[in-house]
Amino acid sequence: MSHTFTVSLVCWHDGEPLLRSVREAVFIREQGIAPELEWDGLDESCRHALVLSSQGEAIGCGRMLSDGHIGRIAVLPKWRKQKIGTAIMEALLNYAREHNYPQVDVDAQTYAVPFYRGFDFVEEGEIFQDAGLPHIKMRLKL
Repeated sequence: MSHTFTVSLVCWHDGEPLLRSVREAVFIREQGIAPELEWDGLDESCRHALVLSSQGEAIGCGRMLSDGHIGRIAVLPKWRKQKIGTAIMEALLNYAREHNYPQVDVDAQTYAVPFYRGFDFVEEGEIFQDAGLPHIKMRLKL
């Protein structure tokens, strides 16, 4: 079953309640990340990708810090495997290219490494723990 959705780039001020709802569902409730780790105080300085269903429901999100670090990519469970994560990454990568970022990076949860490789990200360094979950730094030169 395929659903339609839209991806918009928003500031935290405009999208906060919707962005929070997705991240709370995925990171805090599903993955068990402590709220004080999830809400790191960086959101106001980020560019956010917000995905809405055709009914206006927030179903996915991601963010990019001013230094090109991409993170907080999340899609609600019932919407996974429908290319929403891909659309989030494409929106953030397009933004980075339009604003002449020389490179971007992610701290990828290890299970998501193949997803980021699909965008030509390359692993760097060793696996590390973040919020109790295994991650690896990955970088993409633009």
